[in-house]
Amino acid sequence: MINGWTDTLLAGIQTLNQILTAGIAITAFSLFLYALSFNLRDRVARSFAIILLCVVIVFTAEALQDKSLATQTLDLLLRLQWFGIVFLPAAYLHLSDALLVTAGRPSRGRRRFAVRGMYIVSVFFLALLAFGYLLGPLVPDGKPAPHLLRTIWTEVFTLFYVAAMVWAGVNFARAYSLMLTRSGRRRMLYLMAGATAPALGSYPYLLFGYGLAAEHPYLFWSVATMINVLVGALVIVMAYAVAFFGVSWPDRVIKSRLVKWIMRGPVTASAALALMTVVRRGGEFFGSPYNAFVPFIVVATILSLEHAITFAAPLWERWLFFGSDRGELKVLQNFEERLLTQGDLQQFLEAVLAAVRDHLQSPSAFIAALDDETLSPLIVAGNRAMLDQEGLTEVLEKVPDDPRREFQWGNFWVLPLHQRRRADMDQDELPSLLGLLGVARPEKQVLEREQRDALWLLADRAALALEDRQLQQRVFRSLADLQPQVELIQRMRAAGRYDTRASLLAEPLPEEEDLANWVKDALTHYWGGPKLTNNPMIKLQVVRDLAEKDDGNSANALRSLLRKAVDQVKPGGDRKFTTEWILYNILEMKFIEGRKVRDVASRLAMSEADLYRKQRVAVEAVAKAILEMEVNLKDQ
Repeated sequence: MINGWTDTLLAGIQTLNQILTAGIAITAFSLFLYALSFNLRDRVARSFAIILLCVVIVFTAEALQDKSLATQTLDLLLRLQWFGIVFLPAAYLHLSDALLVTAGRPSRGRRRFAVRGMYIVSVFFLALLAFGYLLGPLVPDGKPAPHLLRTIWTEVFTLFYVAAMVWAGVNFARAYSLMLTRSGRRRMLYLMAGATAPALGSYPYLLFGYGLAAEHPYLFWSVATMINVLVGALVIVMAYAVAFFGVSWPDRVIKSRLVKWIMRGPVTASAALALMTVVRRGGEFFGSPYNAFVPFIVVATILSLEHAITFAAPLWERWLFFGSDRGELKVLQNFEERLLTQGDLQQFLEAVLAAVRDHLQSPSAFIAALDDETLSPLIVAGNRAMLDQEGLTEVLEKVPDDPRREFQWGNFWVLPLHQRRRADMDQDELPSLLGLLGVARPEKQVLEREQRDALWLLADRAALALEDRQLQQRVFRSLADLQPQVELIQRMRAAGRYDTRASLLAEPLPEEEDLANWVKDALTHYWGGPKLTNNPMIKLQVVRDLAEKDDGNSANALRSLLRKAVDQVKPGGDRKFTTEWILYNILEMKFIEGRKVRDVASRLAMSEADLYRKQRVAVEAVAKAILEMEVNLKDQ
């Protein structure tokens, strides 16, 4: 009886461990996709993505293992696990080196060669694994679980593993000591704590084959389960810390995006998988191999969690991420949700005109907006032929001083639409004119008092919409003027999280769209001109380095950089006039040789419109090449 309960308890612990293992694999894969999607350009994020990929391989192979598998399949999965373990030491050292570079300690070559050497050693151990030297044959009935026999090379790898982790830990500590800001030190602590997750996660697999694990299966599986709980939490902590590298978004945006990603991905998938496993195992325990509740519980779990996340997201964003800026951000959030777009304005004004026409049984009506002393129709309803749009500007001369008096213009009654009177306006000051509402007058019809009052009420509704339109246009113009400065400050603030001295003194990397415009200007004046000599690209580090080699001549340095970038677009081999050479030929003929557009289009057998489209692609390719050169120079 006691043995039966102990066996059941052990089976329960193993099932829980299997669920946690699958959950970690799902979480790591989801965070791996997150790193690929948002900040893969950053070297810290790239090295972290390698670690996540190793974790995915280790835990996916472990989660797929089952007693029902054939011996050959089990052997393959166990060796696949070690494929991920083998590359973890090199990936850890790679991450620690990237952190030191980000913190302001670039490698002088030794660390970079050391990282490459570690990857070479990992490939060596992988070759040993492939040829059966790193691990021995499978022990299918081994305790506490099926495992591969250890060899002398396994012990060598264990020493290599521990030494690499200690080395990476020393680099982590060095990077932490270089942090100058509180946020940088805090997130580096998160990263150091989370970095223990993959090392802990691989720990049980390194124990397979030792007598301690075989003699104490309860201890082994209990420790493995607790480690998996810790690994799942620490992987998320590590991903949170890495999410701030290489992006210039505000902290609240990074946190909100990561939490939503985790909730909609790993949490939802892991919960559905856990409940499915429990229901399926419960059915097997009661003698029913197939349980009809399995698909139902999976669908119900996914829908319930997605529904809860959608409704809860605004609440946790407001209370967890907005902080002391809650008031300002709430105003912006409400403004975004209630923003009157052009489509919304058009729908509202169409409804106003429909009510006007219905009330007066009119064949036609219009609303015209006054922008910069120019009157243009926004909405025309009914018979458009009745409206003389060319003569619409003359109507402004007939607008009376009384803002509440309509007048006739041809076959239309026209009502001036003015701003609402503000409290700070003088008594004699006339509110600004926003536009006009015109309604075609049915033949011989006279406005009754009730009709007139209703018509002015509808006109006030239209004036309110036009006033909001003007206010929002001013807001959008202000935002457009503010956006470049905000983006620059956000980029410098993001870089200053970890290396305040270098990031605020160095020129930040430009956006690809801005760089493409600068490249086009510089190519236009390739042989001389203000767009070359005053180009913002002169501030790039790669241009300054070239200028030092050319007696400080920035224009020649920029011209040399452009030539080098254009050559990178060039395909291999001799120059031809085929499809693969189109981009290079456009750059060479249009900008370097200075030919006219018509001549280039004729030589390349394409229309001028197609030439301009291809030219845009070519310029973007040059900009991308220059950006890569700048990034590589900063990474050195």
